[in-house]
Amino acid sequence: MPNINLSTTDLVVMAVYLIVIVAWGIRHSSRSNAEGYFLGGRGMTWPIIGLSMMAMCVSSSSLVGWSADAYGTGIAVFNFGIAGAIIPILFFIVFFLPFYLRNKIFTLPEFLEGRFDSRSRRYLSIITVIGYTFADAAVTLYAGGLMVQLLFPNVSLETVIWGIAILAASYTLIGGLSAVMWVDLIQSVVLIVGSIVLTVIAFDKAGGWDVVMNAAPAGHLSLIRPANDPSVPWPTLFISLPLMGFYFWGLSQAMVQRTLSARNIDHGRWGNLFAAALNFTVFFVMVLPGIAGRVLFPDLDTPNKIYPTMVFNLLPQGITGIVVIGFIAAMVSTLSSILNSAQTLVTMDIVAPLRPGMNGRSLVRAGNLAGIVIVIIAALWAPKIGQFGSVVKYFQQLLTFMAPPVVAVFLAGLFWKRASASAAFTALLSGLGIAVFLLFFLDRTPLADWHYLYVAPLLFAVSLVILVATSLVTRGPSQEVIDRFVWSPALFRAETLTLQGVRWFCNYRILTLILLFVTAVFVYIWR
Repeated sequence: MPNINLSTTDLVVMAVYLIVIVAWGIRHSSRSNAEGYFLGGRGMTWPIIGLSMMAMCVSSSSLVGWSADAYGTGIAVFNFGIAGAIIPILFFIVFFLPFYLRNKIFTLPEFLEGRFDSRSRRYLSIITVIGYTFADAAVTLYAGGLMVQLLFPNVSLETVIWGIAILAASYTLIGGLSAVMWVDLIQSVVLIVGSIVLTVIAFDKAGGWDVVMNAAPAGHLSLIRPANDPSVPWPTLFISLPLMGFYFWGLSQAMVQRTLSARNIDHGRWGNLFAAALNFTVFFVMVLPGIAGRVLFPDLDTPNKIYPTMVFNLLPQGITGIVVIGFIAAMVSTLSSILNSAQTLVTMDIVAPLRPGMNGRSLVRAGNLAGIVIVIIAALWAPKIGQFGSVVKYFQQLLTFMAPPVVAVFLAGLFWKRASASAAFTALLSGLGIAVFLLFFLDRTPLADWHYLYVAPLLFAVSLVILVATSLVTRGPSQEVIDRFVWSPALFRAETLTLQGVRWFCNYRILTLILLFVTAVFVYIWR
């Protein structure tokens, strides 16, 4: 284990930071009505949206995971930041974002109800809330609790978990999405700055750029890997990562809710483009340090130790506290985002339809109650994860298997006007059935020896076939639904006229092309 020794300076820096972020979040709270609480009053600007998306993306587990994967298998893990992030984000802002904002939805399941019916909305809401509570929130609490407990070994894991839960809930429940996003603004800056400091010191201690690059094992500095590579096979860059990435960036309530808070469609698009560009910082300040770690600490028994080892052995007093608090910041940001999104789903998709007469303040109070219940359940379940690790592993697999049917339904709903409500619900239920089957019997199927990234596109294809076949024998949507929720080339042509005369640095299409060009050059350099 790393040599953990926090100075008084480090502890003071951490304590002051925690006080500041809670006060900052409460100061930027918005509780006047449901739109203010759940969507920040739909007044967020692009820098806040982009930085908040970055903070949501870089959780405590991914912060450790990026460096760990780079230490163990090389930079191929960053394909999740290119094919699994940048490309899906660009697809999202061109096609889906206009429909989300135009219809002023609060939740992604609400979009499904508009395009299909209430059955699909209820299904997606319930499944997502369950996943957020027992998987995402609980696992974040457990993983973060283990890390914090390394700093304070005399404190029980349960106490640490409850402390983290209360910290995240203190401003999330009070201030809603506005508080979450304004805190994310600070968290993401601290995270990036702390990571830059760690990267610079790590490369300096390792002997510099050339030494680190020359010491990397063969293939570790290549993004493009063979088709049988155990980390990220190259075919998955086209058939798997964009699929899973689109689910995270374009269909995940926790992520998309930030875009739904945008002041207008321009700020929504610019915020997403900013988040896509920020992904490149992950490569330089979170992936490459793992490569430097092989030079500094070549004999670690597990790659997962490289991040804490570098933090506690390389950084000077005071700076260690900043980087450690950056780790805690990433964890709290993820947890607060999950909590706020779960509140929104319960309130707007379950409570509001059952009590249509509730006013804005009543909906906010319902959201508060839902948030309290969710955080209590997650905190109670989190300590049990250590005892039932295999269950959590398979539960996470279940969530992964559930993503392809959801993507199939959303894509068919937007691009195929014949997709019917009954077909969408059938595809979602069939996807759930397949996911449950694979959860328990994957090892007994021909898929047992497949790389897990090859399974997702197969499930997507099966779900799409079920949806198409059922649509052809059931009643399609009305023309009104088609006009509101189905994309057509005419919309693209009409938008072209509105972009005439817009300055190039404000034109999202030009910015998209620039980002695609930069991405292509980056992949060519690190191919």
